[in-house]
Formats: sequence, C-alpha cells, structure tokens
Amino acid sequence: MDEVILAMSEKMEKSIEAYRHGLTRVRTGRASLSLLDGIKVEAYGSSMPLNQVATLTIPESRMIVIQPWDTQQLSAIEKAIHASDIGLNPSGDGKVIRLVIPQFTEERRKEMVKQVKKISEEYRVAVRNSRREAIDTLKSLKNAKQLPEDDFFRLQDDAQQETDRFIEQIDRIMAEKEKEMMAV
Repeated sequence: MDEVILAMSEKMEKSIEAYRHGLTRVRTGRASLSLLDGIKVEAYGSSMPLNQVATLTIPESRMIVIQPWDTQQLSAIEKAIHASDIGLNPSGDGKVIRLVIPQFTEERRKEMVKQVKKISEEYRVAVRNSRREAIDTLKSLKNAKQLPEDDFFRLQDDAQQETDRFIEQIDRIMAEKEKEMMAV
C-alpha cells in the first residue's frame, strides 16, 4: 500500500518539474535563454529550433545575442522572433541579432507577479488532486478489506505530509520568483 503513496509522490514531483519549467517562460526583466525556447525558424526547407541555427549568448543581464551560423538566416530568425509571442523586438546588424529586455515598470512587475501566483495555484491544485486520487485509492482498498483501518489512517497521514512538503516547495519557488521579478 506504500506503493500508492510512492506513486503519488512521483506524480507530485513531476508537477514540481512542470511548474519550474512553466515559470521559466515568465519574463522577469532579465535575459534568459528559456525565453527563446519553442521558437522555430524556417531554415533550409524545414522548421528548426532557434538554438540549432544560431549561437545564443547573454553578454549582459538585459540582452540576448543571437549569432546565426549562416548569416543568410538572419531575416528568417528575425521573422521567427516577431512571430513568437515573447514581446521582444530583434535588432540586427548584418552579423548578429540583439534582443534587449526592457526594464519593467512597477505596474508590469505586479502583473507578472499575479501571473506567477496564478500558475502557482494551478500547480498547488495539481498536487492536491494527486493526494485526493491516492486517498481515494486507499479508501477503496480499505472498503474492499484489503487494507486495515490503522494502515489506512497512517497512509492518509503520510499522503498529507507529502502534500504539505510539495506545497511548501511550490511556495518557496514562487517567493524566489517574485523576489527576482520585483528586483529593480
């Protein structure tokens, strides 16, 4: 029956990983290569990820430099960046493309914090749903007389402790992200 709790923990761990990945897509006002994840460039007759047609670097905290391996791909890369929804304007000089990350206004930072809180709540709900599914499984085992009542209550407590631990982890990650976003 501990397998039920183990499966629940694995599900919660996957939720935390997805949460972390989801937060990398939220702009913080600092340059991050994860902002460019998912941008596809039409190059050589097919759609390719940006990092497969160019070198991506962060020379300053608010700038990303994209250096295409083939300078003929500059316009295709600029077009792909414009078509994406990252909200940045590329500026090219014939050799490289620069993306300057604008300074957020106080109002914009607060909007982004709201977005982070909303994402955080979605993942808290996912963690709680994992707990509910595990407890439902334990209840059905108890009702089928395959799980003694004492074990049921012990495992239910274990499920709650795991849930609390993962929710605490989400809250800690959210606080770090908020702090990063509110820093000027």
